[in-house]
Amino acid sequence: MSATRLFTEADLSAGADTELTEAQAHYLRHVMRRDAGAPLLLFNGRHGEWQATLSLRGKKGAAAQVAAQTRPQAAEPDLWLCFAPVKRARIDWIAEKATELGVAALQPVITRHTIVERVNVERLRANAVEAAEQTERLSVPEVRAPVEFARLLADWPAGRRLLMADETGGGRPIAEALGELDKAARAAPWGIVIGPEGGFAADELTALRRMKDVTAVGLGPRILRADTAALAALACWQASVGDWRQPTPRLSSDYRSSRGAV
Repeated sequence: MSATRLFTEADLSAGADTELTEAQAHYLRHVMRRDAGAPLLLFNGRHGEWQATLSLRGKKGAAAQVAAQTRPQAAEPDLWLCFAPVKRARIDWIAEKATELGVAALQPVITRHTIVERVNVERLRANAVEAAEQTERLSVPEVRAPVEFARLLADWPAGRRLLMADETGGGRPIAEALGELDKAARAAPWGIVIGPEGGFAADELTALRRMKDVTAVGLGPRILRADTAALAALACWQASVGDWRQPTPRLSSDYRSSRGAV
């Protein structure tokens, strides 16, 4: 039986008795039809990944009996994705795929031309958790409430570099720009900012270009949808600056049995 992989907010250590959420208990008991003693893998973004077994509580509840650590917590790139909200199915897709690509934070931004202004943060968070569970990531990105574009720039942290997707043609090709970064720039925390489907307003572009440590880039000769542009920029950054420069771990002999379908 494959181990079901779950995210938990609880601390993890050998011998811990970790209460599962109502939704997790329902999923394990009634969707996956797991019995007591079924194998689990737990992670919380702080203590690595741990083997555990399922313990049933009453008619509806469930807990996890934590045993041994399978992987220690590893450092991940400090990369924010700042994006203008798009329609529901596509914003869900952004949250899911950006989590797979390793972002540390998802920041919706309301720009002048943003059409969709209401964002279901809890839904995005649920998509991010599910994606982290499925892809064996050890953390879940922070999902933030939407902010106005001007507030994003005003509060931008000193020392955090910014990769700006410039749809006007004013940026250098992304591979060229990222390939020429010096050691200090590569080691710095980063953010990527993507405009709405209608593009940034002229004054927004000016404000971005005036920021310190901003790198304006183009994403090739074709016009990309906003959600495609976000993931394309993430992939390029990870390949050139982030953890895609690390080799893919060799699969263990029991890799398939260690993964849970969530």
